[in-house]
Amino acid sequence: MLREFVELKHYKFADSAPDWKESIRMSCECLEADGTVEANYKEDIIACVEKHGPYIVIMPNVAMPHSQEGAVGVNKTAIGFMKLNKPVSFEEGNPEKDAQLFFTLASCNPEQHLANMMKLSEMLMNQDVVDELLKAQSPEDLIAIQEKYLD
Repeated sequence: MLREFVELKHYKFADSAPDWKESIRMSCECLEADGTVEANYKEDIIACVEKHGPYIVIMPNVAMPHSQEGAVGVNKTAIGFMKLNKPVSFEEGNPEKDAQLFFTLASCNPEQHLANMMKLSEMLMNQDVVDELLKAQSPEDLIAIQEKYLD
């Protein structure tokens, strides 16, 4: 999966984001760049978080930005990866809702999306992989983590 992020150029490394909304916008950039999603998709995700709360923070330090399945502006099924050096808070005063690792989901094919979710879940259940991702600074680091833990 990490190798796929690199091959598809579905990754971004950044120092920080000014706020959670901007972090979502930033996490969509690599998916927008190749037409996987349209520009409106990031604003749809933000609207969902405003409506439902920070449901996208699935565990400490890990966010999974997404909108509804079959959302307008999603052209391909894919996952984009973004890593921030400094965590961004989705809920002030609750460090459990801070995130540095973003796995942005785009889905228009239910079977492929389910396969992606299973691979992602397996990867995130390995705390060593999560710890290594929190240190990653480059696409080469992603490949090294893939080879060490996931091949």
